[in-house]
Amino acid sequence: MKVAFQMDPIGAVNINADSSFRLAEEAQARGHDLFYYTPDHLAYQEGRITARGHDLKVRRVQGAHAELGDVREVDLGEFDVVWLRQDPPFDMHYITSTHLLDRLAPGTLVVNDPFWVRNYPEKLLVLDFPDLTPPTTIARDLSVIRSFKQKHGDIILKPLYGNGGAGVFRLDADDRNLSSLHELFTGFSREPLIVQKFLPAVSKGDKRVILVDGVPVGAINRVPAAGETRSNMHVGGRPEKIGLTERDREICAAIGPLLKEKGQVFVGIDVIGDYLTEINVTSPTGIQELERFDDVNIAARIWEAIEARRA
Repeated sequence: MKVAFQMDPIGAVNINADSSFRLAEEAQARGHDLFYYTPDHLAYQEGRITARGHDLKVRRVQGAHAELGDVREVDLGEFDVVWLRQDPPFDMHYITSTHLLDRLAPGTLVVNDPFWVRNYPEKLLVLDFPDLTPPTTIARDLSVIRSFKQKHGDIILKPLYGNGGAGVFRLDADDRNLSSLHELFTGFSREPLIVQKFLPAVSKGDKRVILVDGVPVGAINRVPAAGETRSNMHVGGRPEKIGLTERDREICAAIGPLLKEKGQVFVGIDVIGDYLTEINVTSPTGIQELERFDDVNIAARIWEAIEARRA
């Protein structure tokens, strides 16, 4: 197949951790032709969806991991698969790219389906499953957030469309910084904030469960660094081997059919203790760590699901 990757600059990726690199590596091993471009070079041109980028070959040598051909413009409608893999923030630039990629259907398969990526951002899709999630409020109004904090005491406050643990704050019952943080966030953004009851179980880890076509294929545990609340690996969280619990499988059984129906082939959910906190559909990570811990080929499972859709 002809496969295009819409992603952040490939030269900066960590080849031992980046899921997009692993997906490209597996695609190449399966005989697919690769093309790479950044979202800034996606365009609509008189009825065609085009991109300027490079033919791509990958190798597992950090610093020489991406062999790029000359810059050329392609018609993405001539590709079999396009991967939507740039990281958030989930801003209007991101949303516009999903609108453009929508226009490739049905001839080109976009993974994950951009219509539902746009309508299912990670911290909002969980609202469809209130029985699985901790107490949650989404608001910009300080009085609403303050009321939530008065009720629950110890809370997590974070940007609604952020990623990688950036801008995540824990405010315990004695904290006096809510007004200042609200002023800070609302001073540079018009977006609401998301507030959740703090889950002490995070000290034992924030589990990332990988689902392929709605089916769980494994998990890794991300343990916060000493003195940290955040467990994201971007901010020093330590990945550990872990299995799936009955509660994890219950959560996946509840959300999996919807994910498969809506074309969300590669999804990473976050589970703290018994609670689902996020459903990551934009650019989930965790493939390489899971493959090393469990000695499995998760990238192959993902490509098998894609190839079955293209058959």
